[in-house]
Amino acid sequence: MIVLSRNVTISDAEIELSAIRAQGAGGQHVNKSSTAIHLRFDIHASSLPEFYKQRLLAASHHLITPDGVVIIKAQEHRSQELNREAALKRLENLINELTVVEKTRRATRPTLASKKRRLEGKARKASTKSLRGKVRGD
Repeated sequence: MIVLSRNVTISDAEIELSAIRAQGAGGQHVNKSSTAIHLRFDIHASSLPEFYKQRLLAASHHLITPDGVVIIKAQEHRSQELNREAALKRLENLINELTVVEKTRRATRPTLASKKRRLEGKARKASTKSLRGKVRGD
């Protein structure tokens, strides 16, 4: 079971895990064992709240198919159990990342003191530059 928040969880029955052979170089062990994990999670058929479903389906992420299925392949580790944990963690991170709500920015105005500091700095810079002119001998 994946716990996303206090009242949002995903049961193990909604996640389809299958063991497959890992790609890449291995050795004597590679052709005999299925250590990689293939995770499939159907967003439409899940028990997630509607807000979560809409956010996940609206996102254009490379792990989400156009049909609304999350497909994760974990093969970083040499053990099947560690790859299973890695795949579930990646699913949890994906859902948390795509459903976070950004705070709306409120426009603020500069304070009076900051306006005065800016104008004083401009005046100081202008007086410095005016002193750089040629010296005239009358």
